[in-house]
Amino acid sequence: MTDEPTVFVVDDDASVLRAISRLLRVHVLVEAYDSPEPFLDALRPGVPGCVLLDLALPGVSGLELQARLIDSGCLQPVVFLSGQGSVRTSVQAMRAGALDFIEKPWEDDTLINTVRRALDRDRETRTRRDTVDSISRRVASLTPRESEVFRHVIAGRLNKQIAAKLGTAEKTIKVHRARVMHKMSVRSVAELTRVAEFIGIHPEP
Repeated sequence: MTDEPTVFVVDDDASVLRAISRLLRVHVLVEAYDSPEPFLDALRPGVPGCVLLDLALPGVSGLELQARLIDSGCLQPVVFLSGQGSVRTSVQAMRAGALDFIEKPWEDDTLINTVRRALDRDRETRTRRDTVDSISRRVASLTPRESEVFRHVIAGRLNKQIAAKLGTAEKTIKVHRARVMHKMSVRSVAELTRVAEFIGIHPEP
């Protein structure tokens, strides 16, 4: 399985598939499908990339296929291609998370730039998800008491204040605090606070 970004094109018009493949293969890997079924069978959400999706597909509409991609946990941004787009349809697609909506016939530069933007979005999304997963694993390694100390530390409290809050010795809090910093792989309270904000951990009131 390749980790190279791939553009998945789904369109029932063979000439469209050929044109897009010729245009984009100079820049990126392309996989072309003339109907939803083979595309869904070959779907690999873990592969970085994006999906160019025709709105009017046989059997399953582009919007329905978009919904199935979302349900499957696919992170790849979707760009719709259509020769019969409407304001209502484009709004519906964008609300469902589509990156863009391009009418046929397209300008080559517009399509290339949109694909680049979609690949950038995909890379950012995957980087953020990987960061969140990494932080979550570190948080899961904390003991219940360390988790409490964590939230007190990012609230800006000193060891003495945390000890009073938790009814324990200051030297015990110092040990817990050191373990929190080590397990979370940070060197300062400011860095610990940024990590907490990134993953949505709130300070202890």
